Amino acid sequence: MEFLSITKFQIPLVSSFVLFLTIATTTLNPVFATKACDFPAIFNFGASNSDTGGLAASLLPLKLPYGETYFHRPAGRFSDGRIIIDFIAQSFGLPYVSAYLDSLGTNFSRGANFATAGSTIRPPPSSSIIPRGRFSPFYLEVQYTQFREFKPRTRFIRHQGGVFATLMPKKEYFREALYTFDIGQNDLTAGIFGNLTVQQVKDSVPDIINSFSTNVKNIYNLGARSFWIHNTGPLGCLPVILANFLSAERDSYGCAKPYNEVAQYFNKKLKEALVQLREDLPLAAITYVDIYSPKYSLFQNPKKYGFELPLVSCCGYGGKYNSSNSAGCGGTIEVNGTEIFVGSCERPSHRVIWDGTHYTEAANKLIFDQISTGAFSDPPIPLNMACHRNFTIT
Repeated sequence: MEFLSITKFQIPLVSSFVLFLTIATTTLNPVFATKACDFPAIFNFGASNSDTGGLAASLLPLKLPYGETYFHRPAGRFSDGRIIIDFIAQSFGLPYVSAYLDSLGTNFSRGANFATAGSTIRPPPSSSIIPRGRFSPFYLEVQYTQFREFKPRTRFIRHQGGVFATLMPKKEYFREALYTFDIGQNDLTAGIFGNLTVQQVKDSVPDIINSFSTNVKNIYNLGARSFWIHNTGPLGCLPVILANFLSAERDSYGCAKPYNEVAQYFNKKLKEALVQLREDLPLAAITYVDIYSPKYSLFQNPKKYGFELPLVSCCGYGGKYNSSNSAGCGGTIEVNGTEIFVGSCERPSHRVIWDGTHYTEAANKLIFDQISTGAFSDPPIPLNMACHRNFTIT
């Protein structure tokens, strides 16, 4: 590798450039001169990528090895450890966001998480709801309804006083909180696994996005002002998709191209909808967060980030992708008369995908580190500036 030498004649030029860059950054980029947001609470809506225990507390408890890396026990998260919402809370010095559906030892003083694994934006068909199917009954409108009832009930409990009052968020927190969303992937997979063609899944996207916008408006009308909204990741890189659709065209990284295109179409329509929502909701600060790109980069260049076998599940069983419908992570399967426990790989920190659908803690942390900078946001602002609609010099 060649290194450019710096002579004594070049130093003043470099110093002058640095000085100019510093002045330009301060005067031309008001982001750096605007006060950072001090979010006192987080209210989250979503599915398994941001579920901190809702489904586990209400319908399907998780088993080891879920949670083995960080919590050393199943902690309601579909990962070996922390997920992106945990790192978001941690970045603001807040406790991990408690699941709304978890009634045991729950503290809502700094927010609540209404997400559950398997949740969709639109109501799922009744025949596909857990336990008969794979989808949660707590779709986005239900989560909104839970939040709508949660707000006055917390006020009532606080007015009553006593020990439970300390577990409720303050009234002003609802206006000052960060509202995060990570949902939509299951609406797409519902069509994909429901034997719809790729085009039919795409045709369903406008209605899905319209339903999403309606719920965001409803939550805004309850006082929410700061929105941090994730798009959906590269579906075609997930082992659960790759193992079930072996004939689908692959891209140069081994991902199923048609299903990534579906995700990209959803993301395009979501971004367009948020542009309209900014006009419709004049007091809202709405940030569109592209998580597709940093997630896809893990499959494009895994070695750059210290990962290996990006298309292979860490916790799973069977086939090229270590993923099958008959043996889930933490379950058992009978092979040649012997019952086998479906456990994790030796080094989860070197793997991208945890259980065929969800990411490892290591991957989640890397994705958070990238999206929190604002490099993948529209407008391009970091997470700690997400309360601002317009930037002004302070």
